[in-house]
Amino acid sequence: GIESVAVCFLHAYANPAHERRVGEILRAANPKLFVTLSHEIVREYREYERTSTTALNAFVGPRVQAYLGRLESHLRDGAFPGKLNIMRSNGGVMSVRLAQEQPVSMMESGPVAGIIGAGRLAALMGIERCIGFDMGGTTAKASLIREGEPTLAPGYYVGGYASGHPVMLPMIDVVEVGAGGGSIAWLDDVGALKVGPQSAGADPGPICYRGGGTEPTITDANVVLGRLDPDNFLGGTMKLDAEGAKRGIKQKIADPLKLDTVAAAQAIVEIAISKMSLAVREVSVAKGYDPRDFALVASGGAGPLHVCAIARELFIPTVIVPLFPSHFSALGMLLADERHDFTRTVYSDLAKVDFGKLVKIHDEMVAEAKAGLRHGKDAQYQVSLDIRYMGQEFTLSVPVGLDQLKRADREGIRVAFDKLYEHRYAHHSPEEPVEMVNIRLGAIGKRPKLKFPGLGAAGAATPAAERPVYFSSAAKPLPAKIYRRETLSAGATIAGPALVQEHGTTTVLFENDSCRVADTGELIISVGGAR
Repeated sequence: GIESVAVCFLHAYANPAHERRVGEILRAANPKLFVTLSHEIVREYREYERTSTTALNAFVGPRVQAYLGRLESHLRDGAFPGKLNIMRSNGGVMSVRLAQEQPVSMMESGPVAGIIGAGRLAALMGIERCIGFDMGGTTAKASLIREGEPTLAPGYYVGGYASGHPVMLPMIDVVEVGAGGGSIAWLDDVGALKVGPQSAGADPGPICYRGGGTEPTITDANVVLGRLDPDNFLGGTMKLDAEGAKRGIKQKIADPLKLDTVAAAQAIVEIAISKMSLAVREVSVAKGYDPRDFALVASGGAGPLHVCAIARELFIPTVIVPLFPSHFSALGMLLADERHDFTRTVYSDLAKVDFGKLVKIHDEMVAEAKAGLRHGKDAQYQVSLDIRYMGQEFTLSVPVGLDQLKRADREGIRVAFDKLYEHRYAHHSPEEPVEMVNIRLGAIGKRPKLKFPGLGAAGAATPAAERPVYFSSAAKPLPAKIYRRETLSAGATIAGPALVQEHGTTTVLFENDSCRVADTGELIISVGGAR
């Protein structure tokens, strides 16, 4: 009854001959067996992480392989004329065949697609530095982007660092927190208010969804504060139960804390904002970057609803809300290039590195990349070396050029490492010896770039309505103008306090915020008080 086998030999990262032979024996014994060989997934030392990655691939492999086979067959039977690409966690796309062989590289790829979209959008708008922020129903995600390219992390944990399973594959560096529209507000044993990570999910969902939910959520709090319109949710196709949301927050939160319902709702939202601000800080301040130098690109169904409050918290001056933010991850998939990452462990004192060997390994990885790239004609190759001080456990990935390897530029590589270390940790030790652990290659097959259509003629913004909305801890609501996004023309300006409603989300503008509609429809918000 065995469907799948994982094979991980101790030193297969250096010499995979024995793993290959075992794979041949297994496949000959049972051609239907799903076989995962560790060197086919990752050629890097650290046997525990490599074994975990291989086992996870074997675990999800049979189901993913069958699903993608059915999907491809369905599209072929329907005369689908295009090519099917699968998103992967490194921010690129891959073929169905590769996805069937290495399904572990798809994990966490959904949130990554939105980050890729944020980077491409920022590049098109001439923004060199931005932070992608995606808030959905269960979690909020943040990632730092420079010159259109998100930061890569060497691996991640499925199920969290404390008790999860390591995956030793490059992934877009995304920080995730349990704060989404469905995150539940609750009181702990000492009566302190908490928000998440428990979520009401899609079923039963928030109380206001009328799906049987009984626990108050962030969405319920926004309904109570007037930021979500009960009569115009999802473009008016879904009516929200505002009274139910008020009742739930009153019974579960306000009454036990001796607060009025609005104050309790405001507290729920503010705690969520604090949690999400920490995620943005972790991808910026914790990595040596000042968030005030970045724009914040918001997506997800709940992202625009909270992004200006997060920007205020961190003094970020500019917020960008793209078109169709609730569907932005789907757009990100269309904007993503093809990408494959390769690693080889080459352990050596930097002063004694055999650069001829490194060039040979580089060429072998390039040849392997070319064999798998669909869009290889104008492919780009990014090389980096994992370097650390002697005696350290973890490394920094230092970008290098092929010409540096060919010139054996030890000094230039060492200077680049010291600069990166100084930026990350605010100190460095140029007199200390360093060692190289891995050489990495990112192979990027460029896909045709999409062009966003313009909105056409410019025009002034005309509010569709006005209603009272609670924007802060003030006792009284403020009169807020309500705009329909589909009616906004290029160049239109809006002054806060205001709400911009669309089918999948609502953008909240606070007092002193000002918004301008870009030629291609994005909302460019100058955050009041950010500086």
